[in-house]
Parts: sequence; structure tokens; C-alpha cells
Amino acid sequence: MAIRPSVVDNAKVMAKGQITIPKDVREKLHVNEGDRLTFVCQGDYAIVMNSAIYAMKMLQSEMKGQFETAGLRTEDDVNDLVSALRKENDKS
Repeated sequence: MAIRPSVVDNAKVMAKGQITIPKDVREKLHVNEGDRLTFVCQGDYAIVMNSAIYAMKMLQSEMKGQFETAGLRTEDDVNDLVSALRKENDKS
């Protein structure tokens, strides 16, 4: 069984390279007026993503394994670190 995308739509490129993103695509990407999009080109196709979500995915990828390296294995470890940093910040 082939996997089908949940939204497929088309847009016409205008003279200045502008397009109107179809409403169903905007809703699926959670983008509104003023939001930014990221275009990731691979071969002969492009992936369009909400820029905020793309940035978060890139950060997660870059940070993979860093928590374990820093000894942060549980949510309590993270909370303890945040508390310590806040106390240190309050002193300065």
C-alpha cells in the first residue's frame, strides 16, 4: 500500500516569483500572515516547512546526545540544573 500525503495542492507562480499558498496547506503547516517558511530543496523537489518548526528540528538534531553527555538523564536533572542556574543568576 502506497503512503499518500495528507495535503496535495497547487499554486501558480506569478511574475515576481510570488505564490499564494492554498488555505489547506497553510492550515497544515500552521502558518499565518507574517510567518516565515523554509524551503529545503532536494534534487527536483522542495520541502516547505514552517521556519519555526524547521529551526526547532535542526536544534533538536544538533543537540542529540548532548544531555546525556552533560549528565542530564531525567527531567529532575534538568529541573535541578535550571534551579541552580537561576540561583546563580539571582546572585549577580
